[in-house]
Amino acid sequence: MILDIIYFAGLGGTLVFAISGALAAAENELDILGFILFATVTGIGGGTVRDLILGVEVAWAHGQHAYDLHICVAAAVVTYFLAPQFIKRMRLLVWMDAMGLAIFSAVGTAKAYELGLSPLVCVAMGMITPTFGSMIRDILSDRQPELLQPEIYVTASIVGGVSFLLSMQVLTNPQLSILLAALSAFLVRSASIVYNLRLPKFTNK
Repeated sequence: MILDIIYFAGLGGTLVFAISGALAAAENELDILGFILFATVTGIGGGTVRDLILGVEVAWAHGQHAYDLHICVAAAVVTYFLAPQFIKRMRLLVWMDAMGLAIFSAVGTAKAYELGLSPLVCVAMGMITPTFGSMIRDILSDRQPELLQPEIYVTASIVGGVSFLLSMQVLTNPQLSILLAALSAFLVRSASIVYNLRLPKFTNK
């Protein structure tokens, strides 16, 4: 059952991150193919890296599980036509990225947990799943990746991963644990956005 939960939660994360990628394409004033590229690499990039590291089947590369690609293309096309109405009125990219970070942190941790890996590896997979897709998006946008900035980004992902592991120990309920993990990561990331919270930077003085 946990694999089904991970799969459907992963589709939700793919959708949210694909939209964030498409919004980044809108900010860069790209054409429709640029939207599709940004949405796809953002939506499936981190999960692909995670699965390759874990040595498991990359879901979107197999016909019966190709919904991820369909979601990315659909998100790109819809955003292409709707972006002009929203991109200047709200910080959609920031909040879509926060939602994607939260969902993928929970999903990545849960997938490693299901494989029986150590807590440290589980949290690491929860961190890799959201950050690598967003990193590719930021590099394509010629921006410094979020995970290299002092903003509380990776920290939020780690909080989500740890929350999942603790919830599974106490509740042994995968659905609720994934929900609590995603909520924890989202709340931490949201607080950093709203209150401009940052980690201290190293200064060579």
